[in-house]
Amino acid sequence: MDQLIDFTSSLPGALQWLGVMLIGAIPFVESYLGSAIGVVVGIPAPIAILAAIVGNAVCMLVLVLLADAGRRKAVGARGARGTTDAEDPERAETRSRKKEKVKRAFDRFGVPGVSLLGQWLLPSQITSAMMVGFGASRNAVIGWQIVGITLWGVGFGTLAALGVNMLR
Repeated sequence: MDQLIDFTSSLPGALQWLGVMLIGAIPFVESYLGSAIGVVVGIPAPIAILAAIVGNAVCMLVLVLLADAGRRKAVGARGARGTTDAEDPERAETRSRKKEKVKRAFDRFGVPGVSLLGQWLLPSQITSAMMVGFGASRNAVIGWQIVGITLWGVGFGTLAALGVNMLR
């Protein structure tokens, strides 16, 4: 965390928002910590929050589009072999525990629930790509992830701003 703060602080004042945008694209940092780092560095809260949200959203969007293209290609290849889109039981056994948690949450709460709460399990970039891999609508995932990324970024950025103001 200190390295990310130092990185952003080392940039010229007019470019610190760009540093926050880059930080927001990092999985496990995302919009929520990116916005807080921006506020701590001294960037006005609305700019820090917006930069972190944009960085997180752009990274998520790229990964969702790649996952969607990969899924379409895989489904097309299976269809050409005459197999169904049903999941292969052998493949299911090899899933990681984190992926299983996301799948269970996806089955229970759908795209909105995983998009809004999934960041407790894994970064939005990873959960969004997984949901598309599970067969969720690419556009629904993108829309709900943007809502989740925005809510988390605004929430943490606001808390950071309140904390910084209390220390002054």
